[in-house]
Amino acid sequence: MSEISKAFAGLAGGEGALVTYIMGGDPDPDTCSKVIDAVVAGGADILELGIPFSDPIADGKSIQAAAVRALSAGTTPRRVLELAKNAKEKHHVPVALMTYFNILYSQGFENFLRLAKSHSVDGIIVPDLPLDEASRYARLSRRMGVDNILLAAPTTSAGRMRMLASNTSGFLYLVSVLGVTGARQSLRRSTLALIAFAHRYTRGRVPLAVGFGISAPEHVREVIEAGADGVIVGSGIVDRVADYRENKSKVLQNVEEYVRSLKAATRG
Repeated sequence: MSEISKAFAGLAGGEGALVTYIMGGDPDPDTCSKVIDAVVAGGADILELGIPFSDPIADGKSIQAAAVRALSAGTTPRRVLELAKNAKEKHHVPVALMTYFNILYSQGFENFLRLAKSHSVDGIIVPDLPLDEASRYARLSRRMGVDNILLAAPTTSAGRMRMLASNTSGFLYLVSVLGVTGARQSLRRSTLALIAFAHRYTRGRVPLAVGFGISAPEHVREVIEAGADGVIVGSGIVDRVADYRENKSKVLQNVEEYVRSLKAATRG
């Protein structure tokens, strides 16, 4: 069982996992390390670190701005891997990377996976992984012992959902809305329908975690009550980090308190 799978399995009955997304190196690597400390102190069960990329097609304005800040501070994929390793060694929480295919492809699948594994990365999310590359990448990730976390959307067909449920590992990432990441005021009925639809194919074999648009404790409670095993929160954290120039210590406190409120909501 992978470290990510263990994190889900170790939760109390009825409790959901909180996956917190942080853009690696935002606003700079040193401050990012302190943000990681804050989200873990707030109760994050799994840490998701984004590798900044110049053309993040799945991300909304908040995370695009975070990528610009991180890249401007000189953040590289290798620096994000170092942040991942340090976080794992310091906090003993599972770490997943979110990266775009161009970064993966430019470094080579096997080389990137080997680097990720050597830096204590437990899983990788590639939102734009081409279908014709998916099987080769999946074989390599299994061989390296790195979870290949796949994504399902409200438009996912029954046939594709069956394939995703059979091939994802760690968890199945349910994209709650069509479009890009970003905090939203309310959840759509399609999100709750997607959870039920995915359950028909996963049958408890792999956890379901809902992301894109989850930003408030009431969102968290709603998706957990609807049967999701976890939630992924990104833009709500990134938006708070964006205020770091005003008062760094206050920002870290705000991030920790925000994450604590989300974690409390995973318990009902």
